[in-house]
Amino acid sequence: MMIKCLLLLSILPVYASAVSLPDPLAVPGGIVHIPLGDAKLPMPQVFYQNHRVLVTQQNFKWLALVGIPLDATLGQQNITIKTPKGDTPISFQIMDKKYPAQYLKIKNKRMVNPNAADEKRISDDRIILNKALSTWTEQATVDTDFIPPVEGRLSSLFGLKRFFNKQAKDPHGGLDIAASAGTPIKAPATARVIDTGNFYYNGNTVLLDHGQGLISGYFHMTEIHVKPGQQLKQGDILGTVGKTGRVTGPHLHWNIYLNNTKIDPALFIARDIARLDARNK
Repeated sequence: MMIKCLLLLSILPVYASAVSLPDPLAVPGGIVHIPLGDAKLPMPQVFYQNHRVLVTQQNFKWLALVGIPLDATLGQQNITIKTPKGDTPISFQIMDKKYPAQYLKIKNKRMVNPNAADEKRISDDRIILNKALSTWTEQATVDTDFIPPVEGRLSSLFGLKRFFNKQAKDPHGGLDIAASAGTPIKAPATARVIDTGNFYYNGNTVLLDHGQGLISGYFHMTEIHVKPGQQLKQGDILGTVGKTGRVTGPHLHWNIYLNNTKIDPALFIARDIARLDARNK
């Protein structure tokens, strides 16, 4: 028995260091992994463009996971490590990525050209969403081992240059997974519900806090089955796929945010992308 216990203790650190992380991709809309030093030292505070950055452990080292905005300047960027002795910058490089264009026909013309009342609602929505997306929960570990939130087919990728009724709009800030209305939507990892609501463009919405500024959003839902403040485990049902808000058909629009920045959700489920994409064939 003693030998078995010693063997178990000897392998525990290996498992503790084997954290599943999103794939790195040093482009606008991607994620950069930046080593910070020995994890025996206190966890450092890291900032990028005045926003706190998620810091985790990998192979007994501190590692920053930095979300890169779609409008980021190419070339050298810097994070800042804040310590009692002062600030230490660390530089990294951002490479270019060409995102293709997508042209969509929207039947509800007010979803392309809102009227004054719509604009007021959109402005009110933005205040609520910005407050939710500024959430920062200080916690030592963050679950980044995500599963796809819904079983369906990839219908629209992150970063596409979008044109609605031939009018240029903001790039696509999430990943769309098409599925029949009523298909269950699952929490991809451990999380807390920040907020729920119905918004002009996003329709029925759930926002989840995974810790340290890692936030995920679920849009265009038919039903919402969770409440603000609720603690969730991976696989818990959030609600169902729908077509509320600005849509062309039933699907889940899935956003992920790091340091208050939209990044490509596909980087969190890289092992599942080929399976979801195969359903397009």
